[in-house]
This record gives sequence, C-alpha cells and structure tokens, in this order.
Amino acid sequence: MASLVSLLFTGLATTSTASIQNPKISPTPPMGFNNWARFMCNLNETLFTQTADAMLSHGLLAAGYNNINLDDCWSLKERNAEGQLEWDTSLFPHGLPWLGDYLHTRGFNFGIYTNSGNITCGLYPGSQDHEELDAKTFEKWGVDYLKVDGCHLDLQHGRTYYEEFRYRYELWHDVLTTKLKTPFIFSQSAPAYFSPNFHLDQNNTDWYRTMEYVRNNGELARHSDDIKVYGDNPTNTFEPGGHWESMMNNYGMQVRLSRFQSCGFFNDPDFLIVDWPDLSMDEKRTHFALWSSFSAPLILSAWIPDLTKEDVEYLTNKDIIAVDQDALCEQATLVSQNDFFDVLTKNLANGDRLVTVLNRGDDANATSVPIERLGLHPKGAYKAKDLWTGKTTSVKNKAIHVKLRSRQTAIYRLSSDAKLKATPTGQIFNTFSMNCLSASSSSHHAPSVKFAACNAAHGQVWQIATSGSVSPLSAKGKCLSARDGEIKLEICDKSKKSQVWSYGVNGNLVNRAKGLCLEEGAKAAVVNKCGRELDSQVVAVPGGVKLEK
Repeated sequence: MASLVSLLFTGLATTSTASIQNPKISPTPPMGFNNWARFMCNLNETLFTQTADAMLSHGLLAAGYNNINLDDCWSLKERNAEGQLEWDTSLFPHGLPWLGDYLHTRGFNFGIYTNSGNITCGLYPGSQDHEELDAKTFEKWGVDYLKVDGCHLDLQHGRTYYEEFRYRYELWHDVLTTKLKTPFIFSQSAPAYFSPNFHLDQNNTDWYRTMEYVRNNGELARHSDDIKVYGDNPTNTFEPGGHWESMMNNYGMQVRLSRFQSCGFFNDPDFLIVDWPDLSMDEKRTHFALWSSFSAPLILSAWIPDLTKEDVEYLTNKDIIAVDQDALCEQATLVSQNDFFDVLTKNLANGDRLVTVLNRGDDANATSVPIERLGLHPKGAYKAKDLWTGKTTSVKNKAIHVKLRSRQTAIYRLSSDAKLKATPTGQIFNTFSMNCLSASSSSHHAPSVKFAACNAAHGQVWQIATSGSVSPLSAKGKCLSARDGEIKLEICDKSKKSQVWSYGVNGNLVNRAKGLCLEEGAKAAVVNKCGRELDSQVVAVPGGVKLEK
C-alpha cells in the first residue's frame, strides 16, 4: 500500500504551479474579512454587502483588506440532481454569482468555503470526491479565494489519516492549477488537524510533515486551533473569557513554524478578532502587531460597520501593514523569551531591521534589547521608528529601551545611514519541548551546551554565520562543535567541518562533519543520526538563515 500511496502523491501536481512555485498568485499575505469567528453560521447576503460597504467607508479596502470570504453554512443541506452544490436562497436571495459581482464592482475578491471531507464542520455537504466539479462551480460563480477545511474525511483505498489528508489537499492543488483558467488563492486547513493541541497523545511529526507539503499546494495554511469565537451559540451572543489565551496559543504555534514560510506561502495563525468586548485596546493592538510582524494573513472577523474610530485607526496603520506586506515575506523569529518579554526580529526588503517586543506579563514591565541581539554591530549608529506613533529617535546606549503595559507590544523599524548588515541572531529552540539551546560556562568547568527553559539569558542568543558556524553571544570566539556524539563549544576554526552546520525546512540542524543532527538529550545537547522530523531533533533557528533543500 505504501507504494500505491506514493504513486498517487507523485502523480498529482507534476505540472502544476502554485504557492512557492508561483508566488505571483499571492506575493504577499492575503488581507480581508471572514465571517466565521464573529458570526459562525449566522450569515446571510446582507452581512456581506454591508461588510463590503463598511470596509470601503472605513478605508479598509484602501489599506489593503481586499478579500471578503464566506465561511461554512452557506449551502443547502443536499446537492442538486447534477451533484452540484447550491446556495441557500433564504440566506442569499440574489445568489452567490450576484454577491460576487457586488464585491468585484467595489474592488474586492470573492472568497468561499468548502471542506475536504464529505461533510463540512457545520454538517453541510463537503467536497470529497467532488473536487473538480466544485472548483468549476465556484469558478462560474466568480470565486477568487477558496478555503478548504478538514472535517469528516472518509478514509479511502487503505490510506491512513495522514495519507488521506495529503491525497485530498494535493488533489485540490492539482484541480485548482490545471482545471481552472486562473488559480484561486488557496487556504488550507490540513495542518490544524495534526497540531499539538489536536492530537495531545501524539508527537509532532505528522504536523511538521503536513506543513512541509502544504507549502507546495497553496498560498496559506491554518496550522493550529481556531481562534476562540465570539459566541458559540445559536443567537451569536457574546461569551466572554479565553480570547487572549486563544490568541497567545496560536502565537505560540506560529513561532515554531517560521522555516516553512517564504514568498507565495504564509503560515496562518487564524483571524484577527477585532470587536470582542473582553479584549483591551492594548491586547487588540498586540494581536495586529504580532500577526503583522509574522507577515501573516490579516483576515478580520468582526462586525465591520460598528468598528470604532480607534479600531479602524490601528487596523489601517500604514507602517505596520507595510511590515506585514514586506516583499521579503519573512516571518519574525524569536530573539529571546522569558516569563515577561518576547523579543522578535526580521529583515525588511529595504535593508531595515524590525524589532517587536511583547510584554506577556500581568503588570507593566521594562526591558532593554541590546543591538547586538538583533544581529547588528553594536558600534553602529541606528535610528528607531516607533511604528505606533511614527516618531523616529536615535538608538542610545547600544540598546532599544522599552516600558510596556501588561499585554502591550512595541514595534520598531531600525535603520542606519550606512547599509545594515544583519547576522541571523536569536534563539535556537526545540519546537516540541520549547526549551532553548543554552551555553553555560564557569571558571571551573569547560563551557557546556544543553537545552533548558528559555530565560532570555545571553547564552541562549545565538548567531549563525554565512559560513555555517553557530556561536552564542555569551562566549565570543567560541563555536558550536560536534565531536564523538557530544556537543561542545570550541575556539572557532573555519577549517573544521565539525563546526559547520546547515538547516532545512525539515527543521534539522545538521553537522557537516558526519551528517548528524542536533538533538535535545536528557541531560545535554547531543548529535545523533537524523530521523524523520523527530520531536527531539526539530528546532527553530533565527530568521534569515539560508535553508538547505
């Protein structure tokens, strides 16, 4: 059966192009609106026409929010005699082609939802075994953007759960790129069904494997839990509590996956929840700043006509949207993390450097981020533009100094009169345990390397040179070395292969001397024979590292 499955996979998408194969379909992360988190199945034609009109009047379309997407529950409960999906005329009396025209004439793309299984999550007809028919139906209706969910897959031909998902989503890719005149923007939900919270009793291997193939299928993939909805009840009454925690849960999944993102494919941590009454303005602005730092899709789920002036102001912040839509498409990665502060950074297309600082604590806190931790030379002269206020100041004392309220986020754009040359710098952490690679030393013992709880110590901030050497900021002139199965810090020597490392989409940090992988051991960091995306071996590294194939 394994050979049959392999044949099925390789038989699909052999001549198709999408996603990272053709970034022109969505060269930057999509922006727009989806009804699900705010309204769930309480949708109708008026909701979308009023949303479109409000997005125009609020300036959201002009700011880049140009996709309006229907989610689940739009169809009748049964297919018609020809096997086609039909819209519910009580909800959409003018029809979905009419709605598509309404949106198109106002400058929006028209998005729709279906499901890779035979029944949607809301118990409407799914698209399993109807992929081509449904794609062509959507095309006739004027659809530009398709979200394919992953509920209720019927396992066929002896395929496992993982294999059925992979087969269906690669089939969708093939249909969308070979059977239509123009491919849709393709949003995939497959990884969410293998995420750590979905399968609590399993390892993360199938999650990583799913993320690896979906980046060749479409333009974005939702990788973890649904953001907590406004009100999971028939009347859509608001249910307070858990929304900040839901946001932080998806943030915590996103930081593990930066290696998968590149222009044409974007990791999707789910919707921006804008008008939830139990979220403070600081929390909502944090949501927007973090998702933008990630170059994540910015898909609003809210009652747009009633957005406040303050909501519209932050959602249309041109400087922060420019970070999200930056042409390098980089996802910001962690520089450091402790009980209070997360610091993230990434390169920007014009040569600037982004720095984002989140205070996750319950109280106001202050911190300083040394320029060196951002991969920049400490003796350089730098300017920092506060993207919330637009004010630019000189960086003093070789550090960015911030004081933040609880759950507030600062976001800066660093520049210099001289061209910035940033070395990839930040945490190296195991994406299963979330422990950080840590260098420690004392006057009595040789430097040791182990994985430990992240605490933002200097020994947990690493630089990866273009030569492949890996060095902690705490030990100048020392490089990570693999020798006899052990990891050591030794005096850097470019002639030693034992100090040369490479990193790939599979998440392995591989030593070039013997092809062994960095691994989190019980008591120390070690190298071992590389496995297939093993929990003990998959790590996240600073952004900007060139990926090996």
